[in-house]
Amino acid sequence: MKNGTKAVLLTLLIAVVAFAAACPERKSIADIEANPSKYLNKSIAVAGTVQDSYGINIPLTNIRGGAYKISDGTGSIWVVTQNSVPTKGTQIGVKGKIQNGVNWNGRNYGLGMYEEDRRTRNGK
Repeated sequence: MKNGTKAVLLTLLIAVVAFAAACPERKSIADIEANPSKYLNKSIAVAGTVQDSYGINIPLTNIRGGAYKISDGTGSIWVVTQNSVPTKGTQIGVKGKIQNGVNWNGRNYGLGMYEEDRRTRNGK
């Protein structure tokens, strides 16, 4: 191989490794519920379907947010967000930090997740 090709391949390999290392590990909700202390304050990813959602969004202001419940077939978990909440039935992947005693608007949701990022089935 020529030196230029080797350099490109090495750069690509480093980029792939860095990207893979930055991605949170996807877990089932049952795994999280079975051993919550293992995941507390760690960034993880879950995927499932939105079962319920409560939110607020006041147009022309920065007031928005809420909580939604996601189920992956093994269990369900509440997710707190500072963005708009997804609608019931949405298939979603969520990255966030697991917390015990998640609170939003005066309501305690027990074990839950603070959303850092999300992706829906259609990529939004």
